Amino acid sequence: MVAYVIAHVEVTDRVGYEEYSKNVSATITAYGGRSIARGGATEVLEGEAPGRWVLLEFPSMDRLKAWWDSPEYRPLRDVRERTAKSLLVATEGV
Repeated sequence: MVAYVIAHVEVTDRVGYEEYSKNVSATITAYGGRSIARGGATEVLEGEAPGRWVLLEFPSMDRLKAWWDSPEYRPLRDVRERTAKSLLVATEGV
């Protein structure tokens, strides 16, 4: 069953975040993932949700978690944590 990462990201250090932006896609692809939506125009239909939204798809929750804990992604995760405020949720598809 496919699994998704839904992320809300508010970049607080644009210059520092560039390292993350340039390198994260390769780590996602290496674990069978792909970006469904990332940084495009958004329209809030209900509630308040400013900032950047990302939707990633992985072939399974196991592959998603393997990417999340991978030696390729961990250093980039540290960069993101230093340069942005984020909320990331993993969920299985139906």
